[in-house]
This record gives sequence, C-alpha cells and structure tokens, in this order.
Amino acid sequence: MTARTQEQVSLRVGIDLGGTKIAGAVLGRDGRPLAEQRMPAPRHDYGATVRAIAQMVRVLEESAGSPDGNGSSIGVGIPGSVAPASGLVQNANSTWLNGKPLQHDLEAHLGRPVRLANDANCFALSEAVDGAGAGVRSVFGVILGTGCGGGLVRDKALIDGPRGIGGEWGHNPLPWASADEHPGHKCWCGRVGCIETWVSGPGLEADHARATGERIGPEEIAARASGGDVAARATLERHASRLARGLAHVINIFDPDVIVLGGGLSKLTHLYQVLPGLVAPHVFAEPAHIIVKPPVWGDAGGVRGAAWLWE
Repeated sequence: MTARTQEQVSLRVGIDLGGTKIAGAVLGRDGRPLAEQRMPAPRHDYGATVRAIAQMVRVLEESAGSPDGNGSSIGVGIPGSVAPASGLVQNANSTWLNGKPLQHDLEAHLGRPVRLANDANCFALSEAVDGAGAGVRSVFGVILGTGCGGGLVRDKALIDGPRGIGGEWGHNPLPWASADEHPGHKCWCGRVGCIETWVSGPGLEADHARATGERIGPEEIAARASGGDVAARATLERHASRLARGLAHVINIFDPDVIVLGGGLSKLTHLYQVLPGLVAPHVFAEPAHIIVKPPVWGDAGGVRGAAWLWE
C-alpha cells in the first residue's frame, strides 16, 4: 500500500470512534464538511467495529461524490492509542480494542492507508488547525469528560513519542496536593491519586458527594452554584483549584501558547475566568499568564481532528 502525499489528497475523511457512537465527516480542502454521518458503535465486538468503520467511510465518500475513494485520505480517532512498537491498540476504555491491530485491519478492509490517533489528540489537532488555537504555534488540548485526556500540538503537528502516550496528563498524580487530597482515590488504571480522579466529570461528582452526601451531576452542581448554593460553589472552587494545578504542571513542561478545554466540563463557563489566576502561582515564569479558551468545534472536534491527521 502506498502512502499519499498532501498534494494527492483532495478530500479528508475523519472518523471519531467512541464507546457508544461512531461519527464521521468528509472535509474539503478548505475544511468545509461535505458529508456527515453518525451511528451507534458496536460494543464488545472488535470485528463488527472494524466493519462498521469501513462501511461508514464508504458511505461518506459516496455522499461526497468520491465513491471509489480516489483522492481521499482516512483518519480515525480512537479512545486509546496505538503502541508504535507493536501497532496494537493500548489503553482504550473500549477494552475490546486493546491488543488488536486496528490500523492494519482497517487498511485491509479499505485497501488504502489509514492514520489512527488518540481522540484527545484529534481534538487538540482540530482546535490547533482552525479552531481556538488557530494562529499560534503550540496548543494543549484538554478533554474533561468521563475521563481526562490531552493532546500536544506544535506547528499543526501532534507531539507524540515512542510509547504513543504524548499528552496523557490525566494519569499523573495531582500536583501540590494538600494533606486532605493525599494519597487520593483509586483510578481505573490501577494507580491512586491520578489527576483524572479529581478533575473529570465523575471526579467532580464524587468530590461533591464526599463533601455533601448527595450525588448529583456536574450540570446540577453548576446550576446550584449559580443559584447561590454554598456547598455547590465550594465544590466548583475545589475542582478549579485542582484543574489549575494539573494544568500548571503541563505548562511548566510544554509551555503552550493556548490551552483549549473540551469535553462536557468545557461548558462550565466560570473556568475561563478563574483558571488563569489560579494557574499563575504554580508557573515557573514571569509573566505567568496563560490563555485558556473554550473549543470552537465542540463535539465535532474529534472528527475534524481525525480528518486533519493528513495535514
């Protein structure tokens, strides 16, 4: 199978493989969507997942006027990463993907090269190319949803490494932890005290439940805080403090121009006002100001970033 150069690519197919849905789109050269599709994702069935992605690619290409796929590229965002040494999927919360040669099998089904990347990396790339991070050199894209992921982009190119885990800040320990935050809580990855257990949606919900005895979701917590509920406000303040410390840790290593928040918690509008001030005391620089922005593309970021893997 021969690789395609940028000059040979006129249509970009992006697929966002989630735990419950598969979303796809075809982008033209200018980034305009020419066709879009969504469908439920097969669960606990690897073979059905491969077939569903391949079928969606074909339908999208036909809808965009390229039924034979001539001149189109294919990128897929996945809820895990590909181990460079083996080519096998790792760290996917859709566990039926782990240990499988997804890229190889998709290429075999489609007869063309396919590029895969972590879904948080795709989000970060999307916002760096033509979203909230357009026009700057470096972007840290953060996913705050059911988990806590991230992607590093410089000059519109993903920064990864020999283990394929670039940007996985959520599975480091919470920095500058207070006595009541140490050692932290058990994470699904098997470690204790991961940033994800504090700043993800479930982490925010669990923290509120520990403080109040009442388990409610992030949206309800935010609504109550806006209405003056003291306990809800305190929960959001603790969450913002922990998020700021986690971000500061990444800033001290990567020093991005812009941080873009994605995922469900990116809709908590107070974060964009309070995070720069909370981050500053932990940043090893003067001035310590950092720009934190909401996403431009929202839920479409994963699909668009997958399509831009051929940029």
